[in-house]
Amino acid sequence: MPESSSVTSDPGVVPDDAGAGSGAPAAQPGDAVLTRDAVLTRDAALAGNGAGGPAGTAGPVAVDRETLRLALVVGGLVLAVLLGFGLGRMNAPAGPARPATAGGAATGGADGGVHAHAPGTGAHTHDGATVTQGGGDGVTGLSITSAGYTLVPSTGLVAGRAGELRFQIRDDQRRAVTRFAVVHDKPMHVIMVRRDLGGYRHLHPAMAADGTWSVPITPPEAGPWRMYADFTAVADDGRQVAVVLGADLTASGAYRPGPLPAAATSATVDGFTVGYTGTPEVGKSVPLRFRVTGADGAAAALEPYLGAYGHLVALRQGDLGYLHVHPEQVRDGDDVTFWLTAPGPGSYRMFLDFQVGGVVRTAEFTLTVA
Repeated sequence: MPESSSVTSDPGVVPDDAGAGSGAPAAQPGDAVLTRDAVLTRDAALAGNGAGGPAGTAGPVAVDRETLRLALVVGGLVLAVLLGFGLGRMNAPAGPARPATAGGAATGGADGGVHAHAPGTGAHTHDGATVTQGGGDGVTGLSITSAGYTLVPSTGLVAGRAGELRFQIRDDQRRAVTRFAVVHDKPMHVIMVRRDLGGYRHLHPAMAADGTWSVPITPPEAGPWRMYADFTAVADDGRQVAVVLGADLTASGAYRPGPLPAAATSATVDGFTVGYTGTPEVGKSVPLRFRVTGADGAAAALEPYLGAYGHLVALRQGDLGYLHVHPEQVRDGDDVTFWLTAPGPGSYRMFLDFQVGGVVRTAEFTLTVA
């Protein structure tokens, strides 16, 4: 009986059924001879085993190590970015700007434009820039800190002696603020007045690179003074916040407070007579119409001053609450109209700044609100 032989992984040339003429070497004694059916059976088995896996199952797919490594690196980077974004959202500062408390203060838009707002105007936009101002009762300047900003004066005043008013505006992180919107042609308006409502001054300081504001001043009389910083700060995100801060200052020397003048609807200054019509009411916006006449009784030729035909400041006796109201942009004939909301009953002192012939003058009135 001839010796049998197993099929090897390299069986050589499979003989053709036709036998001779195929070009294949003749089978030698002892070689295993495969029929066509055997060949088909072997090929099917090899196809089923894949790369050496069990018969009837698919073999494992080879994965390139460099591809796997690249996929792991990319996945790690994506995960790190997502985690960083999530942590940033959790720790981000609050988006909305701090509410302002400047009722009735005029605000400048992104282009420096100017217009007035009645007390109680809410958040709105100027050419894409958001302006926030609080309503309240329209009285401001009662605190050294408001809306996240603090007034920090560094000044010693002496009555009758030339000096300099210096101060900074700092944010809630105690940083000096250096970005302000230009409102009525100036980024900062400072009002100075004695506690007895005399000695009114309207000043426009200059700011140094470190955020320190300064302006020359000579207090005419000794005593306690109140300063107001009226400004619109620009936040990092471009939002504008109108704020009025107040602080007490003292000019050394003997102080004798004067009585508040009697209530009147007209005043005289440098030969000009200034009168107004209208009766303010508590909690209601009422128009006050001012007219300036010369010595001949004719209406004076008012000139724009800081972008308007007049600036009206009203201070409440007692706590010196501050109301800063600007006029309507369109004049009613020779009159300049202001809308004033009295926050409560009591006595007020009003100061109207106007310009004629390049000279700025101030008319003062005492107002009693029932």
